[in-house]
Amino acid sequence: MYSTQDLHFDNSFVNYLPEETFFQRITPTPLESNHLVSFNPSAATLIDLSSDEQHCSEFISAFSGTSPLARMDPIAMVYSGHQFGSYNPQLGDGRGLLLGEVLNKKQERWDIHLKGAGLTPFSRDGDGRAVLRSTIREYLCSEALHHLGIPSTRGLCIFGSNEPVYREKIESGASLIRLAQSHIRFGTFEYFYYTQQHDALKTLADYTIQRHFHDALEQPNPYIYFFQQVIQKTAELIAKWQAAGFAHGVMNTDNMSIIGETFDFGPFGFLDNFDAAYICNHSDYQGRYAFNQQPSIAYWNCSCLGQALLPLAPAEDIKTVLNQFPEYFFQCYDNLIRKKLGLFEEKNTDKILITELFQLLQDQQPDYTLFFRYLSDYKPNKKHKKLSGLFNDTAQFDAWIAHYTTRLLTEKVNEQQRINIMKSVNPKYILRNYLAQIAIEKAEQKDFSEIDKLLKILSTPYDEQPENEEYAKQAPAWSKTIQVSCSS
Repeated sequence: MYSTQDLHFDNSFVNYLPEETFFQRITPTPLESNHLVSFNPSAATLIDLSSDEQHCSEFISAFSGTSPLARMDPIAMVYSGHQFGSYNPQLGDGRGLLLGEVLNKKQERWDIHLKGAGLTPFSRDGDGRAVLRSTIREYLCSEALHHLGIPSTRGLCIFGSNEPVYREKIESGASLIRLAQSHIRFGTFEYFYYTQQHDALKTLADYTIQRHFHDALEQPNPYIYFFQQVIQKTAELIAKWQAAGFAHGVMNTDNMSIIGETFDFGPFGFLDNFDAAYICNHSDYQGRYAFNQQPSIAYWNCSCLGQALLPLAPAEDIKTVLNQFPEYFFQCYDNLIRKKLGLFEEKNTDKILITELFQLLQDQQPDYTLFFRYLSDYKPNKKHKKLSGLFNDTAQFDAWIAHYTTRLLTEKVNEQQRINIMKSVNPKYILRNYLAQIAIEKAEQKDFSEIDKLLKILSTPYDEQPENEEYAKQAPAWSKTIQVSCSS
């Protein structure tokens, strides 16, 4: 494993793309009294970084932005985007800096991104800072999603400080080191399209293809193939969100990764009690980014990207590819839901069964995660008090479970094998908002132990963890009062 000094930086973005047009070089403004809050050994392995480095002053100085390594070359990237449906002509990295790109021993490229790095030319009216609350939420959620099998950026570490930051109240300033395979967004393409910098748009597309979609170079129209790959990756990502009960909360086009990773966490939330119209963002007054709107918003965002690619490819071809989004989404989503239900042989009646299930879930609003986890242990014609206990109207539940039992008995997979498969896709542990809130409140009192404990629990979400049963319980009533907004 590498020390901080041994990391191999190869900064392709700054070497391939011209400064001023695509980025500006910026020196981070370190927080006062930087100290390490949490370090994630799992993410460290992605860049071959030794876990022992968390105890080294050189790591703290370099990654907190206090004294970046000479090989890092920090930059703020320019982009624009549609925010809540309205186009904002220039956004850019207002509080984050791409410190550099590390090539690991497998020749995999990882962006090292410092969130909360201070003012940049794109800060607008912001202060360039992040707060401890929001860094903890992103850090934990990115890891939770990754271990659920959902593409996501990764959290390497959190730095805390004594510096006050003003949000709805005075909070402690903090910063997050995020690892990602790309920081190119839908909004990056939109910026060059809407400013009519079509040569720069082509340069960006060529760089993106060379770095992330190399197979496109062998296609008759590389830009159409690239767009098709983005459409598919995005559709499959959203399908995985929906199946897991995850709401992102702020699906602006500047928060959409070009490689289909969950990106730029803000007011996210996992479903507790099922509600298709769940809104996790307290500042989303119209419910644009409600849970059940995510597939259509993703499709709309893809259309914005398609618009930005018009100078590079025929409109009819872009439209044809865009129209494939629903097929990609439903193919992935249907397969995920069938697997969650333990249905491996597709039957014509399955759609009715699944439709009835989600009507039951909407009417009764049981805990979404616990329902599927308890269902994993279900054995036909045997009573399951924990499962039925999630429902107030047992008659409606009994009608559906009878239908499900009949269907389950047609499966050829043996019972134990089915249970094992279902438990491999139906997690027992998720990052519930109240668990994150407890960790935040303890951290604000300088007790960071709960962050590390959650990090460990969420790294094996499908496993039975007898010592951590309390973390798999339904959310307490007080959790309903937690409000999360775009400032989170």
